[in-house]
Amino acid sequence: MATHYRTCPLCEAMCGLEIETDGDRVTRVRGDRADVWSKGFICPKGASLGHLHHDPDRLRAPMVRDGREWREVSWPEAFERCGTLLRSVVNSHGIEAVTIYIGNPTVHNYSLSRYSGALAAFSRIPTVWSPGTVDQWPKNLVCAQLYGNPWSIPIPDVSNTDLLVVMGANPHASNGSLLSHPDLIGELDRIRARGGRTIVIDPRRTGTAERADEWIAVNPGTDAALLLAVVAVLGQEGLVDLGPLVGRVRGVEALVDAAKDFTPERVGDWCGVAPERIRCLARELAGARRAAVYGRIGLCNQEFGTLATWLVDALNVLTGRLGVPGGVLFARPAIATISSTSRRRGPVRTGRWSTRVRGAPEVLGQAPVSCLAEEIATPGPGRIRGLITVAGNPVLSSPDAGALDAALPTLEAMISLDNYLNETSRHAHVILPGLSQLEQPHCAEALWGFALRAVTRWSPPVFDPSDRPAEWEILLRLGAILGGTPNSEVDVRGLDDAWFAMRAARHGVGGDDPAWSRHRGPDRIVDLTLRCAPVGSMTLDEAMKHPHGVDHGPSHAGLDTVLRTASGDVELAHDMFFADLDRLRHRMAQPRPPLVLIGRRDVRSNNSWMHNVSVLVRGRDRATLMMHPLDAARLGLGDGDRALVTSAVGQVSAPVEVTDGIRPGVVSLPHGWGHDRDGTRTAVASARPGANVNLLVPGTFLDEPSGNAAVNGVEVRISPLPDGLVPEPA
Repeated sequence: MATHYRTCPLCEAMCGLEIETDGDRVTRVRGDRADVWSKGFICPKGASLGHLHHDPDRLRAPMVRDGREWREVSWPEAFERCGTLLRSVVNSHGIEAVTIYIGNPTVHNYSLSRYSGALAAFSRIPTVWSPGTVDQWPKNLVCAQLYGNPWSIPIPDVSNTDLLVVMGANPHASNGSLLSHPDLIGELDRIRARGGRTIVIDPRRTGTAERADEWIAVNPGTDAALLLAVVAVLGQEGLVDLGPLVGRVRGVEALVDAAKDFTPERVGDWCGVAPERIRCLARELAGARRAAVYGRIGLCNQEFGTLATWLVDALNVLTGRLGVPGGVLFARPAIATISSTSRRRGPVRTGRWSTRVRGAPEVLGQAPVSCLAEEIATPGPGRIRGLITVAGNPVLSSPDAGALDAALPTLEAMISLDNYLNETSRHAHVILPGLSQLEQPHCAEALWGFALRAVTRWSPPVFDPSDRPAEWEILLRLGAILGGTPNSEVDVRGLDDAWFAMRAARHGVGGDDPAWSRHRGPDRIVDLTLRCAPVGSMTLDEAMKHPHGVDHGPSHAGLDTVLRTASGDVELAHDMFFADLDRLRHRMAQPRPPLVLIGRRDVRSNNSWMHNVSVLVRGRDRATLMMHPLDAARLGLGDGDRALVTSAVGQVSAPVEVTDGIRPGVVSLPHGWGHDRDGTRTAVASARPGANVNLLVPGTFLDEPSGNAAVNGVEVRISPLPDGLVPEPA
């Protein structure tokens, strides 16, 4: 028997875990009370890591598909098959016919987070797709424009604020998003204990709203108009106060002037919020001693996601909260992140290239992921013929998911680096499984860029993976194979040296320094980023001596350290933002649909990849269609009845959950479900499949400036589902 200490890799909270094992079995997982960061806090997902590791459906060996049949093969045979398939596509169509989809779990994986870029770099694949254009691209675009770096993201100082306004976020389920903080939902109680308040603005009374002091039930997709009205009140009543930001902000007058006709009286009915409540909100934000507005995924993935996200940051600036304790601060972590190596830049230029079929412009190097299906399915020069998916399940997580599900079987080569035979990887020709979370070390890198406390923490693996390759080795080998090197001649060690040299150069040091020779792979990169950190400056060897982590204390960066704009100031005014106001005015002039759909998350779920863990999905059905009693009565539906939900692109069925915790005219389905496809090997998930909400989301329903999918605010029709009827695609 043994006890192991490690960081939970499942979300931004990064909680410390105490894992007890007996031989090769996990016997208990609980919070590590000695952990310097989380001090014993744990959520149900972290407690289930042992079940995830022992899942009998998790793949341990490579799989090759012959027709409809799968067989286990050796690693050499799997890589030879990859080489044959991929080189055939490249020889026939060119490297531009191959692309990569990088999934959300990548950022939480020790190897993938540091080496997914190497796959694209060594293969010279020109385009990469990701779920970033589903959940956060407006945030990156806004931060690039305002602060000069898409990853310089201000973090609400929840531990010291007196007024926290939460929009489009539900920490009760997600533990924070682009905000790393242990027990974030408990912080709402601590805000109240010191005399402060938390206001949640959301169409649904989320778990976070239940714990808050006030819930403002806004109509989906109207957050930008609501925030413009708050800005208008600040301007009308002389409440704009930059505080310590005086002389460091450009575009204040232009923004206030642009907002002045979005008065509370004009937008109130459309938003579903009383005009006087909007005015009071502006006065509260201006009058609070310390205040912060926090907006996340629910703001990003709506029709006006860029405007709403921009205005969250703008409100923090206009009320003098940026860079101020108790407001919003930039992190100064104990590990060097992507934002710490950026250079000064001018305003972001979008549309440097466009997609072949739809002509969708790129934004920050990516196009809407909903374009991927048509790029595969549409004949012609430049058609995608080969795809590598890395820890992603876009058949469940991408808008217009039915179109992608239909397109994937037409590929000439599909390789999935995945631990499961799931809804996406079932279409692959080869599946290359990675290690489990407990078979590899862990040290978060990007996530510490969203924390206002500097901590150094590295975790060793709990179990020995034997001779199975780590994901970083798989990625380097695939990159070399795509680049034209036969599998038998691939020099993984040499590629690792080359990749490390590129990373080291980004930090201004030489990759051949003898100091780096002790470690290989991601360990060597961690050693580099720890040594180059803004605070702490430890080596990996030193970090290894502290299983509970090292706390370097509260830490945030000043504006002069962060800003990379051409002017060196915060730049609020940008033509792309102002131009989108006309699109908002046009939408406000149109009648609201009778019913619109929004998504939701659950504390026991993590997108689509935790549903095969029995301890997380047991109990009541969570994949329900939430509906207000007034809508249920009008449609002749009762609690537990099965309803047919139809949109412009698809239809699904789901059991109804009647609740007054959602606005009338709004229904909600959780995302990540839909485990009812033939050919998968996820027994637990398939037994309780739920409905795939992304079958209902049109791929062309977007936030135009960023190209981000609008998965919230989708118009739907709902009717009772007759007994025995199975819904077909619309």
